[in-house]
Amino acid sequence: MKLVLSAVFIFLLIACNNSGDSGPAVKTKSDSLLDEVIQGHNVAMAKMSKINTAKNNIQRVIDSISKLPTDIQKKSLPYRMQLDSTFNRLTFANYGMDKWMTEFNMDSFKNDKEEQIKYLESEKLKISRVNEIMANSLQKADSLLKK
Repeated sequence: MKLVLSAVFIFLLIACNNSGDSGPAVKTKSDSLLDEVIQGHNVAMAKMSKINTAKNNIQRVIDSISKLPTDIQKKSLPYRMQLDSTFNRLTFANYGMDKWMTEFNMDSFKNDKEEQIKYLESEKLKISRVNEIMANSLQKADSLLKK
């Protein structure tokens, strides 16, 4: 379902950005901000499959540890705790992206440019934070899985 919603969202973004005008258009501040927000969205979307892959890899390692003899499992507990924590961070990053996409409304304050600019500035910060959380959780997963 999330994949379908993501695909629909991307389709709408592309459709809205292709107005058919071939002449040069003057970009307003809100247009520029919207472009930056959409770019942030696109960067985050590119990380979604990496997050799912990292979660699957971590789960495989956790499952493998669970199959080890009890004494080795006990010795592996600190590593297992790091894996659990990183899995949760990846899940949170994924949730953050889903939440942002669900709540984002390109047409907010369409008739009030000043409020629209404030809204888009806020959304730019939000999607930047989502990207940061995603990047940090992926980096942590990569370093843990190399151990």
